[in-house]
Amino acid sequence: MTTKDHPLVARAHRLAHDLLAPQAERVDQEGVPVGHIDAIRRSGLLGVSAPEAYGGWAAPAAVARRTGEILAGACCSTWFVQTQHHTPVATLTGCEGLVRERLLGPLARGELLSGVAYAHLRSYPRTPVRVTRDREGWRFDGKVPWYTGWGLNDVMLLAGASEGGEVVFAFTEAREQPGLRASEPMRLAALTASRTVSLDLAGLWLPDEAVALRKPYEEWAAADRTKTVDTSPAVFGITEAALAPLAEETARPLRSSLEEIRGRAYELADLPLTSERMAERLALRIRAAELMRTATTAGVVAGGGRSLSLTTTAQRLAREALFLLVQGQTAQSRGAHLEVLAARTP
Repeated sequence: MTTKDHPLVARAHRLAHDLLAPQAERVDQEGVPVGHIDAIRRSGLLGVSAPEAYGGWAAPAAVARRTGEILAGACCSTWFVQTQHHTPVATLTGCEGLVRERLLGPLARGELLSGVAYAHLRSYPRTPVRVTRDREGWRFDGKVPWYTGWGLNDVMLLAGASEGGEVVFAFTEAREQPGLRASEPMRLAALTASRTVSLDLAGLWLPDEAVALRKPYEEWAAADRTKTVDTSPAVFGITEAALAPLAEETARPLRSSLEEIRGRAYELADLPLTSERMAERLALRIRAAELMRTATTAGVVAGGGRSLSLTTTAQRLAREALFLLVQGQTAQSRGAHLEVLAARTP
């Protein structure tokens, strides 16, 4: 079966065409509705990479990438809420214990939706969230700067770092509870619809059976760095969506670049990692981001004054592109991108 023939790809196309794209401008202004999330749950897409034994599809990586492109190109806010879910699924797939048996099945089948609260670990040795051993469990203190899907998610995968340099990932319910309080939803330049908040942690206690991962920070960070040099499929999805309405003479060279960059980026993502490949993967991430920026800018220019309205597709895509420029960014990727921008200064 080819990627385009996979049932989940067909389902993603139907969702995008029938529900997400027609309502994208309204969602951008009003917020991702529960109905969108319910449709994602029913589609099976939340289990795209989950083990079949737990109710998932165990689909090839190419299928997960293509469905991500389709959803992001149709409604980036909805894509961003649901994409958080796949890291908890992957974390549980790779662990053992009570938390795996309790949550992996419901997450793989879409009965539960999970968010994530771990990007702050990338600021280490600064520790916005600290964990300390407390009785038969762990105490979490500090502030999670960004948490997406508040009010939509059922559970969250929360992480913090200990004084000794260990990271601890544990699951808890995505609701206010003793030791956990959420801010009001943030007003952002893009993806305000994703219901992103900050979380204040003051003695949130989670038992050992909630823990899915414990390891030294450097070991975790080494694996994390390999992920953050890859191009998000959402970048290609937004680029495709921006190119679709353009005149052929404008779109043709950009579409050619899209196919070349995407093909090589995905080819490298499927190969064993080497230092040379890691450098090329990061370079491709930057090229893809610059292509997305060009494509969405072209959409704004083509739309003229109409593009300044918040209700236009070109306007929304341009703002979503701004978001994707910094999403999943590390100091390494930020520095490399800034070097490229400085070298191209007119």
